[in-house]
Amino acid sequence: MAASPCGTIRSVGVLQEATLRSKFSCTTGLLHSAAMKFSLIAAVVLLALAQGSFAQDAVNLDSLSRYFEEMKNKMVQDLTEIIGNQDLANQAQTFMEDKKTQLEPLFAQIQEQLKTVSASVEEQIKPLAASVQAQLQSDNFKQQMESIFQKLTEQTKAVDN
Repeated sequence: MAASPCGTIRSVGVLQEATLRSKFSCTTGLLHSAAMKFSLIAAVVLLALAQGSFAQDAVNLDSLSRYFEEMKNKMVQDLTEIIGNQDLANQAQTFMEDKKTQLEPLFAQIQEQLKTVSASVEEQIKPLAASVQAQLQSDNFKQQMESIFQKLTEQTKAVDN
């Protein structure tokens, strides 16, 4: 084998069945080497950027999770304070008492009007009720008389036979 002037090895030999001949030129070897180095550097840079992007997303997700957790805790605390606040219960009790005081005269007025209406209705219904009762009594009297008459008729028929 002989060394070529551009630094690559050229095989010189007898052609035999398992012999390989390789020929590299200086210019193509350097270009391929530079392209490969550039490709490797670009791939490493892209991977670094992707990793940084994922790390940023994880930071954003963590901060968002913390924000929601803080919001939940604040809401629970505020609701606990509102429910436990005796002042709110006192305000509600005062409100109810005030409304009751305001509505009592109205209730009394409605009650008086109902008494007046019920008295008027009672006056109108009394004669009607008396009339219906008289009719029922007369109908009842008629039925009793008919019943007695029927019994007498049956007894007379029995005596005749």
